[in-house]
Amino acid sequence: MDLFTYIEKGGYIVYILLSLNVIGFTLIIWKFLTITNKDVVTKKIITKLDINNTNTLNTQIEYEVKKLEKGLTFIKNIASISPLLGLLGTVYGVLKSFEAITSNGLGDPTIFSHGISVALITTMAGLIVAIPHHLCYNYFIHVLDELELRVKKEAVKS
Repeated sequence: MDLFTYIEKGGYIVYILLSLNVIGFTLIIWKFLTITNKDVVTKKIITKLDINNTNTLNTQIEYEVKKLEKGLTFIKNIASISPLLGLLGTVYGVLKSFEAITSNGLGDPTIFSHGISVALITTMAGLIVAIPHHLCYNYFIHVLDELELRVKKEAVKS
């Protein structure tokens, strides 16, 4: 079977997961291009700070780093919701299998195999979407934490 056959067998839930995946990877690429060059981002933040006001310097740095977190919540939500959508598809597929068994009996295993197929495909799709989003979210949080420490260190030097 090819990929499109699996997507078609997974039904609406797989289409929803694919849409979330496209949106999520668009955000991931955007965040990767905007925050991973630490030297450039550090210089941009340093230029926005009022170095003379040492009382609020920490707050200023946290505010600037917090602005860089824009979009990460959506990536985190995709990572959290995708397995749940996969589980929803699993429940739906098993339900369809039991409906087929109820109406046709257990004489022919192909009667309920479609529902089991839907269950497995949606579970797999949910995990395929969730895992890279979860990894990228954690990576970006790590980058922002490092960036915050780096800016604080540079601000103290100034």
